[in-house]
Amino acid sequence: MIKTAQFFKCLSDDTRLHATLLILLEGELCVCELTQALNESQPKISRHLAQLRNCSILDDTKRGHWVYYSIAKTLPKWALDVLNTTSQSDLKSLKIFQKNLKAMKNRPTCC
Repeated sequence: MIKTAQFFKCLSDDTRLHATLLILLEGELCVCELTQALNESQPKISRHLAQLRNCSILDDTKRGHWVYYSIAKTLPKWALDVLNTTSQSDLKSLKIFQKNLKAMKNRPTCC
């Protein structure tokens, strides 16, 4: 179970926070989708996703060539409430990231 201080430390970086909120809204995303949406390099996104996974905020699932990230099923309700409230307060930025994501060509498909 994630500790409160650890949860907030893990989300204290803009890239980690935005990636987490975008995954919350989209359900699941892979590295290449987050790279497009957040306009960041693949190594940077991968590093931050690894930190979020180590903090037990994200789960990952490998399907074919892609690893998809989703909100951890074990995340406590209070943490989900914080993420949902935060996403509502940052809708302007999230809409831009979603627009970037929709503009992605050759978006990976699964199953």
